[in-house]
Amino acid sequence: MSLSAKFKQVVKKTFHNVGLDLHRVNANANLQLSKALAHFNIDIVFDVGANRGQFASSLYSFGYQGQIVCFEPLSDAYQALTKAAVQNPHWKIHQRSAIGDFDGEIDINVASNSASSSVLPMLELHTKAEAKSAYVGTEKVPIARLDSIASDYLSPDNRLFIKIDTQGFESQVLDGANDTLKKAEGLLCELSIVPLYEGQRLWLDMMRRIESEGFTLWAIHPGFVDPRNGHTLQVDAIFFRVP
Repeated sequence: MSLSAKFKQVVKKTFHNVGLDLHRVNANANLQLSKALAHFNIDIVFDVGANRGQFASSLYSFGYQGQIVCFEPLSDAYQALTKAAVQNPHWKIHQRSAIGDFDGEIDINVASNSASSSVLPMLELHTKAEAKSAYVGTEKVPIARLDSIASDYLSPDNRLFIKIDTQGFESQVLDGANDTLKKAEGLLCELSIVPLYEGQRLWLDMMRRIESEGFTLWAIHPGFVDPRNGHTLQVDAIFFRVP
């Protein structure tokens, strides 16, 4: 075998192992969350920023058996989301809508990779770390507060968990969920370590705010990492009301 062929083989094996390691990290994070949901007897999850249903699909694949209600504004992602949920009677899809701090309409920036789409303008650091996150268009979408719609899905004895992944718009989601948060037993919120969207609140402010609502930090998982230098840009933080 030539030196060039050997080098290519080593590189291929290295990236394969890295891929497996990353898969294990994600699998361990999902398993940990599923264990926590079971521990706190969570029976309904609000998936805010559901995209194509990746989060909900993962929860069900790791054994969660309760209800999930998904909220997604983008038309293409919403179409894929409804198809993903069609065979599961516990998986509910709210009418296409963004979630925020008022009821009405809003323009959302559509990213090439869909998942990075946001109401907020994107900063240069984000696109340098992931070129496919660049905006390619906009959509005018309905927007609603969780407080305006939560009662459509909740019963008094539900144990609610809320997942918020709205690309820098998480603070506005919380602003529109004052009453709903009081009914929640747990929360997963994507937090940015550095500014990725114009006007967003960063991790420390968000953690202080969530803890002021009576939640305790339960776990942190790496999210968006800059592949150029290994810098963690976003994390997923999980909180629960701990007696």
